[in-house]
Amino acid sequence: MIRTGLFGLVALAVIAGAAGLWFTRTTPAEPGRFEALSGDPVRGETVFVAAGCASCHHAPDAEGESKRVLAGGQRFPSDFGTFVAPNISTDPEHGIGAWEIGDFAGAVTQGVSPDGAHYYPAFPYAAYTRMADQDVADLWAFWQTLPADPTPSAAHEIAFPFSIRRSIGVWKALYLDDDWISPAEEPQLERGRTLVEALAHCGECHTPRTALGGLDSDRWLGGAPNPSGEGTIPSLRPEDLEWSASDIAYYLESGFTPDYDSVGGHMVAVVENFAQLEAADREAVAAYLKELPGGE
Repeated sequence: MIRTGLFGLVALAVIAGAAGLWFTRTTPAEPGRFEALSGDPVRGETVFVAAGCASCHHAPDAEGESKRVLAGGQRFPSDFGTFVAPNISTDPEHGIGAWEIGDFAGAVTQGVSPDGAHYYPAFPYAAYTRMADQDVADLWAFWQTLPADPTPSAAHEIAFPFSIRRSIGVWKALYLDDDWISPAEEPQLERGRTLVEALAHCGECHTPRTALGGLDSDRWLGGAPNPSGEGTIPSLRPEDLEWSASDIAYYLESGFTPDYDSVGGHMVAVVENFAQLEAADREAVAAYLKELPGGE
């Protein structure tokens, strides 16, 4: 009787372990979806700028054109530890120069490394998962034009239990969703939605998070505590942000608010990026924000 009970417990443990491994598994992108596409590096540069790739991955002391040397090293504190941006330059040993487009697509849209490990969602793939396949292909084509850098990536400073990467599979099951958050019924709003919800990943900072670090989509763009612990990040919802569409577009170009205050913090890099885009893109973002539920 005791032996039967022990066998039963072992069987349950094996089943539970197998279920846990299945539930926390990685799901890479399908390489064939991207290998068949021809990327345009000119369009890819626009995707690169809008997505803010250099903003997080340039070296901490980089200025000007050297910001496109994606050597990594910037530190991003959070409630779960400090994340350190890795080298994602075209260096084949210390960067991603040895990757194929399928590896790149899996990382960007699914948060999966070429060797099958989960990336931490400090990398905003939960937003990038909404990117169009062609945008991914174009971005990869532009990536091939960027310089290599041999700086080794530094390790994240994450304590147990958050250091268990396998557990990120549970987080993805809860929060990784490629559905759009807001409707868009005409081309300008569709472009604004692509920029806000996917490429520029505005929700990553401007939306409150749950206890597990996922975005609370019921309070989309409703403002959130600053991960650094210093102050709050404002709401972009129309009931809270009283700026006109032209005010928003001008802010994204110049960094100046309607009250003649100037941009600060991480928004400096966001404005630097948006200022490089076409005016129509800034206007599309403004139109999207003004059409959020709660607007006039």
